[in-house]
This record gives sequence, structure tokens and C-alpha cells, in this order.
Amino acid sequence: DVSPSTMDRMSTKYGVQQHDTVEDCVESSGLIVCAVKPQNCDLVFEQIRSAMEKNNATPHNSENVNATLLSIVAGKPISSLVSGTGLKRVVRCMPNTPATIGEGVTIYTTTPDFTTDDSHKIEQILNSFGKSIRVNDEQQIDMATALSGSGPAYIFLLIESMIDSGVHMGLSRKVSTTLVHETLLGSTLYAMEKEKESDEVTHPSVLRNSVTSPNGTTASALYTLEQGNFRTVIADAVWSCYRRSLEMGGMDSNVGPGRTRK
Repeated sequence: DVSPSTMDRMSTKYGVQQHDTVEDCVESSGLIVCAVKPQNCDLVFEQIRSAMEKNNATPHNSENVNATLLSIVAGKPISSLVSGTGLKRVVRCMPNTPATIGEGVTIYTTTPDFTTDDSHKIEQILNSFGKSIRVNDEQQIDMATALSGSGPAYIFLLIESMIDSGVHMGLSRKVSTTLVHETLLGSTLYAMEKEKESDEVTHPSVLRNSVTSPNGTTASALYTLEQGNFRTVIADAVWSCYRRSLEMGGMDSNVGPGRTRK
């Protein structure tokens, strides 16, 4: 890492070894995790390629030839990872912030040469901080970035807005915060439980209607949300995120409602 303090903290917390150079990190490594900002990729990729070429030229490091790169870099397609690092076995994934407390969800895809056993090993790693979903279409990684990768930020904005509204009405910030946190948590668990009870996917509208009484308080609130184009704003935000993810990978981002790929 570029931050010595971050390396010190990680070493102390998890008991991992620190290295000052990329070359030291990847020496004899069977799995290389790349979790850097997109703007730092060119430099890091060059260092990985140089280190791997040097290591592979040494007989006792020949196992490095089949090293796997696990990328958590937003927007970077597998083709860019392969050409940049020279590694042929690549996993591209997108976790999210709840992974830091073991409640994340990670979507991933791999280069074609991965066996079932290889994928199982990768899932053991990804499942250690939540759940993982494998897809064959790499484009779905960018889609998931817009939904689950950046999704926590959308939820946090909703939480912030609801808490502030509670405070505005007269509740203490502590009480308002507890009510909102527990409401979102309970609603999510409720929706997941209903999903388990049915053989088919339960559409959220069914759950929403169960909370909405005719001419009631919830109906009034939902009417106001619909007037404000709540669904459209959320959808536009997700599409905007998806387009940005494509742009970061040098892909055509002319996608979404009212747009046509060139």
C-alpha cells in the first residue's frame, strides 16, 4: 500500500507481513490481490508484470507462471488486467462496503481456464466476508457495480434523509437513528424471509401493498414519493453509475433508457 500507516494497521490487526515493493509482495505468490484505485493501475500493473517476469526467470519461482490475479479494481475489464499484468489467470470481482463486517455481497467472473475446483477456492475467499455470486458475462460486473457495489451509498443517503426528517419533526437524533436503522434492517430481513417461504420470487410491490392501507398514512407518503419521481430518480442513478463504470474501463457507455449503442 502507498500508505505506511495503513500497512502498519493491517499488519497489527491481521498479522500479515508487510512489504515495501510490489516485487517482494508477488514473489512466489500463487494468488495476487489487486485492490488499488483505477488511476493507479498503470503503475501497479507495470510493477506486477516486471516482478512476475523477473520471478519466472528464476527456476525456484517457476510456479509463479500460473499465479492468479484477483482484482477488486472498479471498471477495469479482464482484457485490461491480462494485458497490463501479463497474468493469464484472472478473477474480476466487485464487493461492497458491508464486506468489512462480514455482510458483503461480491459478484465475480473469471478467465475461461478456471476449473470448478479453482472457482471453489476463490469462493472460499470471497465468502469469508459475505456472499459471492459467479457470473459468466463480464458485463454483469459493471451492472452489479451500479447496484451492489455503489448501492450502500444510495442506502446511506436514504438513511440520512429519513433520520434528518425525524429530527426535523422533533425526535432526538439518537431515537430517530435507531428507528431508521431498525426499520431498514427489519424490512430487509422480512423481505428475505418472505423470499424463502415462496418457490417464486416475491415482487417487492406485494410487500409494499401489505403495509399500505386505503387512505392511510403510508398511502399518503407513497403518493408524495411517486409525485417526486422516486423510482425514476433511483433508476437514473443506477444507470448513471453503470455508465461511469463502463467509461472507467474504456467501454462504450451509451447505454440506458433513450440511448443506443454506437
